[in-house]
Amino acid sequence: MAHDTAPTRGRPAFNRTMWREVGYLLLGLPLGVVGFVLTVTGLALGVGTLVTFVGIWIMAGALLLVRSFGVVERGLARTLLDLDVAEPPPLVSGPRETTVWRRVLAVLSDGLAWRTALYLVIKLPWGIFTFTLTLVGLCVLWPVLPWLVRGLSTVDRLLAGSLLAPTPLTERVRELEDDRGTVVDSAAADLRRIERDLHDGAQARLVALAMDLGLAKEKLAEDPETAAKMVADAHGEVKLALQELRDLARGIHPAVLTDRGLDAALSSVASRCTVPGGVRVNADLPSGPDRASRPDPAVEGIAYFTVSELLTNVSKHADARTATVDAWRSGETLMLQVRDDGRGGALERPGGGLAGLADRIRAVDGVFVVDSPVGGPTVVSVELPWRTRGAVPRA
Repeated sequence: MAHDTAPTRGRPAFNRTMWREVGYLLLGLPLGVVGFVLTVTGLALGVGTLVTFVGIWIMAGALLLVRSFGVVERGLARTLLDLDVAEPPPLVSGPRETTVWRRVLAVLSDGLAWRTALYLVIKLPWGIFTFTLTLVGLCVLWPVLPWLVRGLSTVDRLLAGSLLAPTPLTERVRELEDDRGTVVDSAAADLRRIERDLHDGAQARLVALAMDLGLAKEKLAEDPETAAKMVADAHGEVKLALQELRDLARGIHPAVLTDRGLDAALSSVASRCTVPGGVRVNADLPSGPDRASRPDPAVEGIAYFTVSELLTNVSKHADARTATVDAWRSGETLMLQVRDDGRGGALERPGGGLAGLADRIRAVDGVFVVDSPVGGPTVVSVELPWRTRGAVPRA
């Protein structure tokens, strides 16, 4: 979308802004001629040869050329009109091995390319008009030139902003693609973490346990006491391995969250936090096995792991004595707030833990806000949709 970023647009005057607008209006005619010729010639030739297979390629090539010309027009609008027109996303954002035919179809169905073609067709008669009127203003209507230029450039801003900018839907698609990439990367990182925890923890312990039991079996006949001691030690190792597996399973998706809901799950994670004064949980949420009244499972999972990681940060970095977790429903939004009385100074740095949490939350249209002045307190506020798009409540 286009955003007017000029500092102020007060009363028209003979200033630098006006002269940049004059330059844009005078460039309108030559650029309009070039754009009109390229657009009309290319599209007309493509339409005229559509009865053959070549026509499709000509049309696609013409639209690609038109789309490229739009880059020039957006650059001029930014430079001379102080109009920030967002650049569109790539036509095809898939893998490199995308077929040529798919790329051609993407060009032919690109709404921005067709709107840019319309802009370039309109630009010629409008460019002739503005070029002529600007020259008359420079030579004859000098006293009213600022007002004349302001009016003409306002129309140019409207044209560029409406025809050269990506639509809100296109912008939303780009945001979702970025969010999808973030979620995929996060999922891959979680899988690597689980694999590492299994390899370095329970798996290594179970391998050692198998070896110890093998030795105990060999000694069973000749040295029963030593074998009994080794079996007892192995029994202790089994308990430790089971505890590690439970902790790992809790880190993937805790059973209490599935069975009893977010209220009980947040109380459970708060009870394990090592803050000296403890963590107080204030949750006003539906709980129990009835899924219909609870948030979507995906939302509950994101909320649980967000609070879990925030409390881990409080334990490790905040130097806090107490912390508070609040959770409640506001309309169709799940509200979370984690507060601690630590030293503050927490920031959402690129690549940091808070940034990773924020990416996950924003991937489902959530809101993540950190308020952490130096000296504290730190308050992290989170808003999540109660239902994700297309979700159906499960009983």
